[in-house]
Parts: sequence; C-alpha cells; structure tokens
Amino acid sequence: MTKPLSFTQNMIVAIFVAALCLIASTAHAATLIPLSSIQSGDLVRGQSFSAVYYYGADGFRYVFPNDKIYFTWYQNFNTVKWMSDDNLSKIQIGGNVTYKPGVKMIKINSDPRVYAVSTKGLLREIGSEEVAKTLYGNTWNKKIDDLPDGFFGNYHIGGRIDLASMYSPMSEQKVASVNDDKGLVAPTVIHITDAGYSTPTIHLPFGHAVRFINDGPSLHSATEWDHVWGSGTMQPGDTFSLYPAMKGTWTYFSIYDPKEKMTGTIIVE
Repeated sequence: MTKPLSFTQNMIVAIFVAALCLIASTAHAATLIPLSSIQSGDLVRGQSFSAVYYYGADGFRYVFPNDKIYFTWYQNFNTVKWMSDDNLSKIQIGGNVTYKPGVKMIKINSDPRVYAVSTKGLLREIGSEEVAKTLYGNTWNKKIDDLPDGFFGNYHIGGRIDLASMYSPMSEQKVASVNDDKGLVAPTVIHITDAGYSTPTIHLPFGHAVRFINDGPSLHSATEWDHVWGSGTMQPGDTFSLYPAMKGTWTYFSIYDPKEKMTGTIIVE
C-alpha cells in the first residue's frame, strides 16, 4: 500500500514553499502584534523564520512540522499573525501538531503499513486495501502521506481496522481545532509577587498545565525542591508553564527568596 508523491501533492509542496517565500518577502511590512493580544487558537510566527505555530489553550505553542500537516487543518495562511522574534521566544514550545483526524492516511518511510488518524495522534493500521477503498474511495491510494520517521514519535498506535465499520473519516474530521484534538485546556495560574505565591497549594488534575506569572518588581523563580524542574530566573512579567510528569506532590520554591517565605506545593491527582 505504498506510493510515491502524486502530482497534486508535489504541487501542494510547491505552493506551500512559494507562500512562505511571499510571507518572508513582506516581513518588514507585516504588523507585529503584542504578546498580550495572542489568544487561544491563533496561528503565529516570528520575523526571522517561516515556521508557523498554533497557540494552544494551555499557553504553549505547537509547531506544524510540514506543509502536509498544515493543510489538513487550514486552506491558506491568511490568518497567520506576526510577532517579534523576542515575543515569540517567550511562548514555550509544547510539541508538534499532528495530522487532522480523518483527512489523510499516513505511513512512515521505513514501514509499509498504512494508518488512519484519530484524535490525540492515535494511529490505527488499515487492515486491507478493500477497507481503505471503502473508507476513502477509489482514489484511496492518493490520500496517503509519507511521514518522516522522526515525526512518528508524535503518535501512538491503536487498534487495527479490519472492517470499514470500525472507523469513519467523516466523523473523525468533526474535531474542531488543535485544542480539541490534543485536549488542551487553560492552565491553572499561580501569580508570584514579592509577598509569595498567590496560591501556595493547588490540586491539579494529571495532564493539566500550571502557569507561573511573575507579577512582582523583583527576580523570582519556581524551582522544584530537588531541581527536577524549574523556571530559571523570572524577570518581572515573565511566565513559566509546566506539565507535571507524574502524579504526586511537587514542592517548589524561589531561588531568590528564603524558603520559609516562598514555598509552594502542587498536588497532581
């Protein structure tokens, strides 16, 4: 079930590259938006590089690895917003955007198996050409994208599709956004001032993010007690976001303040 890139796919690649060149040529004419105006669901990019990012509800930015993935979500670049490189760098990278479910089938270069895509990067092997034809029509073999091996780690494997009734491309495509696809939600916010952390103890559902904001006039940090994770130096106005890696109790402090004054706890449940 392998195939070379079709003429249409090669044209899409060429259009994508041409569009990026056009965007780059108008860099100085683009209106740069302030960091404070970015909202969940925005498409953003910096001045120096052509990479486009999705700004997630969790406050992280997610990169589109290539043109093929981008065009399963969007038809053009009309809504991409420009930011200064400095402001873009202040938004932490959360990972890669994966294919929109249901739009394409994919395979990796070193493996002949073909997969359908479901939400949250779930790949389901298609059991036969007959199943693929039923799901995607007579031109099913033109709806397969080759995924570089290096991006395969963004996905995980689910159950094999042996019957067409086990998967519906149209139903899968109903996912409205990258936020919905990845299950991204707004983070729990902890404000830092010279008086301490706004909420010294929080309960956080596993898989949710926490965001620290330095609202004080001084240097502070959010540093895990055993230095497992940490924000580094946080200037006034800086932010730091984190997905705790496992359930349990995480204690943190500020390296610029006495521990008895600046200590907090995150209980991940």
